Amino acid sequence: MEKDIVSNKEKQKKPFLFKLGIGLLILYPILWGLAAIIPFTPLPLHIKATIITVCIVVGEVLFLIGVAFVGKEVVTKYKRKLNPKNWRRKDEK
Repeated sequence: MEKDIVSNKEKQKKPFLFKLGIGLLILYPILWGLAAIIPFTPLPLHIKATIITVCIVVGEVLFLIGVAFVGKEVVTKYKRKLNPKNWRRKDEK
């Protein structure tokens, strides 16, 4: 009985951190895409270099935090689904 009470408390905390982790994992490729677009803007070179560096570093940090919140298993599952090599394969159950 005591175990059920603890698991219910853990379940209440998990959804918020899980959603936050998913949000951080979504923000990760957006920052990398922004870093790829910045060189084509009319900004001065030193500002471009700063923005690109910040996007890459912040993106990597957010990715690691997102992995910590979501869990390694979920990240590897989604990486496998996003890999173009696996798009035409049938799901293995």
